[in-house]
Amino acid sequence: MSKDRETAISELDQALMGVSPIDGRYRSRTRALADYFSEYALIRYRVRVEIEWYLALAANPAIDAVPPIEAEAAGRLRDLCESFSIDDARRVKTLEAETNHDVKALEYFLKEKIEALGLGLPLEMIHFACTSEDISNLAYALIMQEFAERTLLPTLERIRDTIGEIARRYKDVAMVARTHGQEASPTTVGKEFAIFAWRLDRQISHLRAQEYLGKANGAVGNFNAHHFTYPHVDWLAHSRGFVEGLGLTWNPLTTQIESHDFLAEIFHTVERIDTILLGFARDIWAYISIGYFTQKTVAGEVGSSVMPHKVNPIDFENCEGNLGLATAMFQHLATKLPVSRWQRDLSDSTAIRGIGTAFGHVIVALSSLERGLGKLQINEARIAAEIEDEKAWEVVAEAIQTMMRRHALERPYERLKELTRGRAVNRTTIEDFVIGLPLDDEAKAALLSLEPRRYVGLASELVERFTPRSTAGTKR
Repeated sequence: MSKDRETAISELDQALMGVSPIDGRYRSRTRALADYFSEYALIRYRVRVEIEWYLALAANPAIDAVPPIEAEAAGRLRDLCESFSIDDARRVKTLEAETNHDVKALEYFLKEKIEALGLGLPLEMIHFACTSEDISNLAYALIMQEFAERTLLPTLERIRDTIGEIARRYKDVAMVARTHGQEASPTTVGKEFAIFAWRLDRQISHLRAQEYLGKANGAVGNFNAHHFTYPHVDWLAHSRGFVEGLGLTWNPLTTQIESHDFLAEIFHTVERIDTILLGFARDIWAYISIGYFTQKTVAGEVGSSVMPHKVNPIDFENCEGNLGLATAMFQHLATKLPVSRWQRDLSDSTAIRGIGTAFGHVIVALSSLERGLGKLQINEARIAAEIEDEKAWEVVAEAIQTMMRRHALERPYERLKELTRGRAVNRTTIEDFVIGLPLDDEAKAALLSLEPRRYVGLASELVERFTPRSTAGTKR
């Protein structure tokens, strides 16, 4: 049996045995999230923070317990993170089984590794003056920042661009709008897509501008041990330089834990994104149900176990379900994580590990949405038949009564209400009504030339002017 086959079977077994659908049924879609949210990834990010803290101590001339470290030796230290392996993670977990403390186990692991490098560096300065949260909060901030930049934002921007492309393609395709489920003033297919692209783009901008906070200030946030051991060191400047050197925003005022407000901000933004896309998925589902769109068939796919004719909108339904799960988790995390009893309790430590599951549901939802959009086909004949149907003429009542208002005719709304509500309305009904109005020839000609498919206002212009353009290859 080939190694690839063995690996495939192993992955299938893992998927079959996964308790969560993120690691089970949807493993093929969420596998890449292991680089950020797995236990292995968390340990690796912690290694990175510990090494960078050690190097920062060595780079501070006021701290004499760690000698200056040359570039070659610094590279070998950083390689402990770059080359961090599953075997390394297993060793950390073995040490954790002895210590019953994950970060202390990491400290012992690094002492072993750095001693084995033979650089003669002081091992007891590893984790110097740190509380576990000094390491963990920075690890999580880096995880969130790099996941957002490398995975979440590119996926969202790709979806925004796809929706925007559809909007521009169908900006002139008129359709009957529906308010309260009833036929309303016409719009265009493109304009309805453009709304969602515009809304999504705003939230992407919020994510792009998001700060990722971190702290390195000891057991209760006062630099107690730091200042006592090295009172002449400017620990505020050192801490700030270290945190900002990681590419994060320094938080100067915390308890033992970083307050997690920035995480809540991220979760709230993603909640809004979930809500926007959930509404979009439901709208597309509904348009499919009334025949405005069809779906490309995929060879071998079964739409229903008993009804062979069906092509169910399962991608949009899957998207909706997973967005709902993600939002429920984000709502809890956003209110839980920023609250800690006094200087710290441990409830955040277990809750924060659920971030990966929440984002796993987001990624599953987004992949379903992309798949669904890729199969979507517009049914222009069906859309045109509805807007050109004789029964659609009631939707121009708004235009007529508004023109009557402009020309100071009495009771325009009420007269159109009497004409259209509860009655069959067609072109002849409208034309007879307009001919009987005391209007000048120009106004009357405008009304007589009115047709539902042309009564779309500035829909096309709105699409052209405000639909977000692709930002591929650029940073917003």
